[in-house]
Parts: sequence; C-alpha cells; structure tokens
Amino acid sequence: MQPQDTNASSVPHSTQGAALQQLLGLFELDRMDPDHYVGQSLDLGFRNLFGGHILGQALVAAGNTCEDRDVHSLHAYFIRGGDPRIPIHYNVDRIRDGASFSVRRVTASQDGKAILILSSSFQVDEAGFDHQIAMPVVPPPEAVPLAVTSTRPVPELIPTSSEHLVAHEFAIEMRPVEPVDPQFPDRKEPFQHIWFRAAGPVPGNAALQKCLLAYASDFSLLSTCLRPHGVTYYQPEMVTASLDHAMWFYRDFRMDDWHLYVCDSPSAGHARGLNRGNIFSHDGRLVACVSQEGLIRSTQFR
Repeated sequence: MQPQDTNASSVPHSTQGAALQQLLGLFELDRMDPDHYVGQSLDLGFRNLFGGHILGQALVAAGNTCEDRDVHSLHAYFIRGGDPRIPIHYNVDRIRDGASFSVRRVTASQDGKAILILSSSFQVDEAGFDHQIAMPVVPPPEAVPLAVTSTRPVPELIPTSSEHLVAHEFAIEMRPVEPVDPQFPDRKEPFQHIWFRAAGPVPGNAALQKCLLAYASDFSLLSTCLRPHGVTYYQPEMVTASLDHAMWFYRDFRMDDWHLYVCDSPSAGHARGLNRGNIFSHDGRLVACVSQEGLIRSTQFR
C-alpha cells in the first residue's frame, strides 16, 4: 500500500461530512446510571480499537458529570487493547468538587476488564497570566498535499464502510509537512509538523471540541519517535501501542479550523518512545499541549 497525494484544494471542506457525522455519533454515549455510560465501538479492520477513540469517549463521560466547568487537563493509561466489536462501559468516579477545580476518574472496560483509566481535571473560568511560545514557520495547509490512504485505513482515521477509501471518507483531514513512505521510510530527525482539521463543520460547545481534539491528538504522535530509526507502524516487524497519554488545554478553538500539530521525540529506549506535541490554531495560538509514551517493539531485537 502506498499513500496517494492529492492537491490540497481538490477535496472541498464543505462536502466532507459523512465520516465526521459517524465520528460525532460515537461521542453520544448512552447513560445507564448517573455515573455509568456506554459508548459504541467501531471496527476499522485492526485487532484493537484506536486509542483516541477510547480517550475521546472517556472524556465525554467525565464531562457529562461536570457540565458547569471546562476540562483543562487529562492523564490516561491504556491498559488493554480494546475490542472493536463490542461496546465500551465508562464508569465515572467523582473524586472531588472544589471551589475552582473538579477531578473525575473514568474507568473504561469491556467484559468486566479495564482497558483505560483516565483522570481529568475541570476548572471554573478565571483570568490569569498569559504567554505562549511561537508557532513554527511552515508551509500553509493549502500548500501541503493531502495524505490519503487508498486501501487500508490507518488507526487515526474513521472511514466509511467502503472497502476502498478515498480522501472525503475520512473524518479528520491530515496534511503532513514532512511525510514518510509508510513501507520504506527514510531516517529523519525526531520531529514532524502536521496540519489537520475536522472534515466538515463541527457543531457544539467547547466541551465537544475538546473531546474531538483529544481523539485527534493520538494522530501520528507515536510515529515521531520512529522517524530516526527508519521504521513505521505499518511494517510487519513492528509492534506499537500507546501506553499513556496526557493533555493540557489552554485556549478555545474549533475543530473545523486548521491546526498545526508540532511533534518531537526527546528520547526512546527499552522498547518505549516518548513523544510530545504542541497544537496551534491556524492563526498561531497555542491551544493544547500533549505528551505520550508508546510501545515501539521490534522483532529484530528478539
């Protein structure tokens, strides 16, 4: 399988809606009890659920119990690979409601076994000091080719039921500034820049935008620590998985606008790689920061 490049202007943003609606539907959890929710899975043709899927739904469950405050951070551990064929149960523990902050812990489980534990903190709206680093200078998204997978869905993307996928069938539009060949990658420095946005208008409040960004934040992040070794998670000798995931939100945004994901990997060792990301809005505002450690196990070391 080879990725196909399409000119950035060839897929109108306004027409890319079906897959996005499917994704947004996954964030509509069924309420079983006051602190118990059930979310639907989606089979992408892989052994396990995409980590961002569970992360986004868990944040929805936490937010459903804390609707008067905005989430400002989350920390999650992926414990088991999720089964894409069965629903996911989300049980929320209301750890604390203070004057300014509320803390929630969510356990996502299938068949009575935990697959993810998420802690999230919510804050009242308050003013304070404000600063940020500058967004790197890179080509604008209109000048970057669209990354398209033609025959095999990658874990970050929600396809339709079509067996042969094309660009408009993805819920998240991605434009890597420094792409690599997934089958025959060159060795590159451990950083990358990726433009992305939702493939169509996203209705809803700030809470939904943050849940969708949490979902999207798992996009290509782990691949950053693979770049200096000339490997990708498409290669059969590689076993990769997200181990944990942390995220901090700083400014409001809309997922149907362009964002730049600036990723770097400071270190890898013992079959693990550390990845960090800063997410900027199109106009240069730093909206969120991400950190993740991933399993990067290769059969060549066995």
